[in-house]
Amino acid sequence: MRAINEEAVRSSMHRRIRRAAEPLRNDLQRTVRSLPIRSTGAAGRGGPSPTTRPLRATIAAAIRLSVRTTGNPGARVWIDRAALPPDLRGMPKVMNTGRIRHPVYGNRRRWATQTTTPLWWEQTIRRHRPRMEREVERILGDIRRRID
Repeated sequence: MRAINEEAVRSSMHRRIRRAAEPLRNDLQRTVRSLPIRSTGAAGRGGPSPTTRPLRATIAAAIRLSVRTTGNPGARVWIDRAALPPDLRGMPKVMNTGRIRHPVYGNRRRWATQTTTPLWWEQTIRRHRPRMEREVERILGDIRRRID
């Protein structure tokens, strides 16, 4: 990239890598929105959430994508903890374990345990990784041919 010093090549590479990674980000958002969360307690108990924000949609909205074209080019997908409310900043990591333990309506003397699909983050990334690696290799091959 430095050899040709061409901004058009860099911006094209940036755009193509982003386009290759967007399906992963979208699938992660779709996966977390549709994650089943089941209670392990007595059936029929429970009720509506005392908060107005939906948990899964809040986490999905915090999933970010960034692209780097210098050094080790590629894309990075992560959950931006700063975009989450303070009381939910650790929740994506907890949800990925498959076991969610929390106080019942904030009462720390009474706890509930809920389960969800464990390792949903890793499984989703694993499904997309071969496609993304092929696409980035193709992009880098195009750039190499353009330089030579």
